[in-house]
Amino acid sequence: MLEGARYGTLTLRAASLRGGSARYRGEPRRDALLAARFGTGDSALVLVAVASGQRAAPGTHRAARELCEWIAEAVGRNRARLTEDVHTANRGALVSGLHRLTDRAYGRLRADATGRGLAPADYTASVRCLLLPAHPACRTRVFFGMGDGGLFRLRDGVWQDLEPAETEPEPAPASAPASAPSPAPFRFRASVARPGDTLLLCSAGLADPLRGEAALADHLAERWGAAEPPGLSAFLADAQTGVKGYADDRTAVAVWEA
Repeated sequence: MLEGARYGTLTLRAASLRGGSARYRGEPRRDALLAARFGTGDSALVLVAVASGQRAAPGTHRAARELCEWIAEAVGRNRARLTEDVHTANRGALVSGLHRLTDRAYGRLRADATGRGLAPADYTASVRCLLLPAHPACRTRVFFGMGDGGLFRLRDGVWQDLEPAETEPEPAPASAPASAPSPAPFRFRASVARPGDTLLLCSAGLADPLRGEAALADHLAERWGAAEPPGLSAFLADAQTGVKGYADDRTAVAVWEA
């Protein structure tokens, strides 16, 4: 799966690939990727969601896809409020609102697992998302999610690991619908981009070798640190760069700041 777009000062490239292990076993890609724009012009809000089904559990590629779709539905319903909170850098509202939104998506997933006769602990996935405002004057980039993966920033030719610590949201209002506890810690980070930055959101299939293999990190820094973002075919080739000992699915979402 391959996506590409330009929004204001942002250039987006995204790819989701089946890993060598899945190809060898004839299994479907457990990673899911969804990119959606809500609204038009400078008021638009872009969501990119990456999910990875749990390893060695049947049907988790569906769980990954469902999580992405349900989170996108919720973001679409709450676009106006989320856009305002991003533009005003209202961190408290973003943390609590996005945590509740994510919890409810996992609640739906648990209910779906029960309906399928599956154990909810097995029919699950990690999910990681970026909210990107299209307005060129707003440089706030919002990350949220649960589970494994990576969040990196390439600045001045050097990779920075931005993986946030666990985040506890503000208590939900008493009138808010209750949701079951999340299966993993909620993570949130809001950062301010600079011109020339490249922000990378990825599944564990790329995050692990990027953290563990300096040669891959150096190669992608050289490839993605250029002034002009790569074309779609070049980005796909870069995302496929092989590393011995790593054969999981890979999903990469890169955002270049003009």
